[in-house]
Amino acid sequence: MVGAGGHGDPHGVLQGRRRPFLAGAGRQRYLVDLDSVRAFADQLRADHPRLDVLVNNAGVMAPPRSLSAQGHELQFASNHLGHFALTGLLLDLLTDGNDPRVVTVSSTNHRQGRLHFDDLSRERKYSPMGFYNQSKFANAVFGQELHRRLTEAGNPVRSVLAHPGYTSTNLQTSTPVAVVKMVFGPLLAPLAQPPQQGALSQLYAATAPEVKGGEFIGPDGFAELRGAPTQVQLSTAAADPHTGRRLWELSENLTGVRFRLPAVL
Repeated sequence: MVGAGGHGDPHGVLQGRRRPFLAGAGRQRYLVDLDSVRAFADQLRADHPRLDVLVNNAGVMAPPRSLSAQGHELQFASNHLGHFALTGLLLDLLTDGNDPRVVTVSSTNHRQGRLHFDDLSRERKYSPMGFYNQSKFANAVFGQELHRRLTEAGNPVRSVLAHPGYTSTNLQTSTPVAVVKMVFGPLLAPLAQPPQQGALSQLYAATAPEVKGGEFIGPDGFAELRGAPTQVQLSTAAADPHTGRRLWELSENLTGVRFRLPAVL
């Protein structure tokens, strides 16, 4: 099963099911709108008794400041809150799956990110790339906290993180912010790998039997920009359990989705 969508822009979002390959009926939903996420999950649950793999792979990067339908900063809403909600709504289907996994796609940019817990929508000062980095940091924190809670509960689902390196897609070139488009478009284009290669880390995380929960998979080349999938290092800040618990509680409150998983103290 593959669901794809965005929020009226060209950035694609993929949620998938594997074995033996990605196939099935496409479904449209908008991760930036929690009502759409719930409708998508309800339809998927009605059609399928189980889910083997969920790949949380959003693509909203450095837009001008705007808000979701629920009033959250757009990048945080689409890149993190939508994935958090969808994972929680589908967790029971995943628990019944075959070698089930949740693969959350982060970025090397998570190492430059932090969470503005006191001003998540950044009404006082907004930086397009700064808030992209925040959303990728949130992805990394969520993936690790999900791993901790699944392990504590004895749940068979594996939570794995992945990043594509620097891949040539419309994620960079479709941003309306001219400086970001220039830096991540023509200037860095020679360093980019094609989309087929950029997808390898996610596919490896979703299918390789040797991958363990809690691992972070990315390219093995220079600065993790390109190359074959391998285990890479998560930032110390993203692995911090206190930050994980804090983001988890906040995300449950903002989405209204509560996982039946215990906190790890």
